[in-house]
Amino acid sequence: MEHDVAAGPRPSTAGAVFAVLAGAGSATRPQLAHLAGLSKPTVSSAVAELEGTRLAARSGTAHGATGRSAAVYRLGPAAGTVLAVDLGSTHTAVRGCALDGTVLAARTTYGDPRPADTVRAVLGELSTGPLRAAVVAVPDIAGDAGGSGARPATPAVATAVDTLGLPADLPVRIENNVNCAALAELHEGAARGRDIFCYLQVGHGIGLGIVAGGRVLRGASGAAGEIARLPYPWGPGHEPVPEGLEEYAGAGSLVRRVTTAWTAADGPAPHDAVELFALASGGHAKARSFVEEHAREVGRLAAAVTAVLDPGLIVLGGGIGANPQLLPGVRAELDRLGLPTEVAGCAVGESGTVAGASRLAVARGIHAVTGALAPQPPVPR
Repeated sequence: MEHDVAAGPRPSTAGAVFAVLAGAGSATRPQLAHLAGLSKPTVSSAVAELEGTRLAARSGTAHGATGRSAAVYRLGPAAGTVLAVDLGSTHTAVRGCALDGTVLAARTTYGDPRPADTVRAVLGELSTGPLRAAVVAVPDIAGDAGGSGARPATPAVATAVDTLGLPADLPVRIENNVNCAALAELHEGAARGRDIFCYLQVGHGIGLGIVAGGRVLRGASGAAGEIARLPYPWGPGHEPVPEGLEEYAGAGSLVRRVTTAWTAADGPAPHDAVELFALASGGHAKARSFVEEHAREVGRLAAAVTAVLDPGLIVLGGGIGANPQLLPGVRAELDRLGLPTEVAGCAVGESGTVAGASRLAVARGIHAVTGALAPQPPVPR
């Protein structure tokens, strides 16, 4: 799990045991001692402290091979919950999770419902302990606003976050949606076990999540991976324009090119990329030609990423990128350009962004608890 939290006081023994228990989900005292690298008496004392504050609770009994039994512990009702929000351009996905990662409530809405209503519905289902933290994933750069914490770079997106109706005293972290999806693939999907890889999202927009050393690379201002900002096209007689690459490679532009080239003899024109790929899958020659050409374009984009970052693995995601029809063409283009790189389709799917945001929120929630348990400095006399 990526611990995207500020450094704080060294956690107490109880805090360290709490973090281990949260990661394990459930464990006996001997198991906690082994996982935490602490002595059994030390862990017993810490567990007693956690039980006394209702941060841990007994949940059953485990029986060993010798017939001896041991109490099994889980997080207690005072451990609390966290909230993860995927504030997408076409949907809102919200999850409420316990600090062991268990999803307690989840809703996804499309179209008309206000994001604040979706958030309110999930909050209404969370009744276990205090709400510790929230992470909101946005389709935007999440940079540090003058040292006051990450904020969306685009005013309209910042306003959308402000109108979610989150509790005023709740610690909220803003994160880029593609970075969250990359974290989900790292921990739950196609990039498990990888130290370095890139998540290339191709859909309504394009974006890149860069993972190095098992952590998301955000850059000096939070804009690492913002390949949509690349000027495009390059070449004689062309004047590159800002965000021209996204305009060309995004789903909207693809469908416009298809519509322009479509004739009556081709049958009903696809209204969106989903219909285009469905026609191609069914053997429609013109639809297939557009999909193959788009795969080559994505392959060239993947080649540029490979030339700069040498990630070893590129995971394709997004409304277009996740379609398996792209994979052969992307791989072939990389090979043709002499940049052989492993390419895989995303495994987590469209829930990747909220899944990644949930992981970040859980890490921040655990940090909030362990920070509160940390030894306090003596009061000066």
